[in-house]
Amino acid sequence: MPHVTIEYVIMLPVLLMQVFLFPLAAAWLMNIWVDSRKTLAVQEVAGHLGSTIQQLYYSLNHGTMSSGKATYSPGLPPLIEDCPYYANGTLRSVSSQQGASKVLDLMVRLISTRISVTTTVMLGPNVQWQTSTFMSNSTHAAISALKQADGNITLYFGE
Repeated sequence: MPHVTIEYVIMLPVLLMQVFLFPLAAAWLMNIWVDSRKTLAVQEVAGHLGSTIQQLYYSLNHGTMSSGKATYSPGLPPLIEDCPYYANGTLRSVSSQQGASKVLDLMVRLISTRISVTTTVMLGPNVQWQTSTFMSNSTHAAISALKQADGNITLYFGE
């Protein structure tokens, strides 16, 4: 009879650990995995937006392009894991031995989470950024560029 009591004393903490600790650990690991998956998706969106902005700028900056407006819908998903996202840009100047350029810092944030990603886009000296916001679930989610007669190009989100 004393052997059964010793077995219960040894097994009871192990059973309690299996009932409480393992599900908590599994839930914690799943949350880390889901956040990593969301972060990767936001990084992909930021890279796609940055690449699209850069391609639109270089296309309009070519000498054969006359002045005018170009709008491009990047074809991104409106939601990431049932959450919309938004993007903002900030333009800053940088100088190097090759000359002056401008860099667009693009920040993409997943709404209702703490996940945000920043990417940089190298552009030329004749670019301007109009303050605007890209909303993923908006019907006006596009990237627009306006080339003026003097060669300056204004980029912004929206139509």
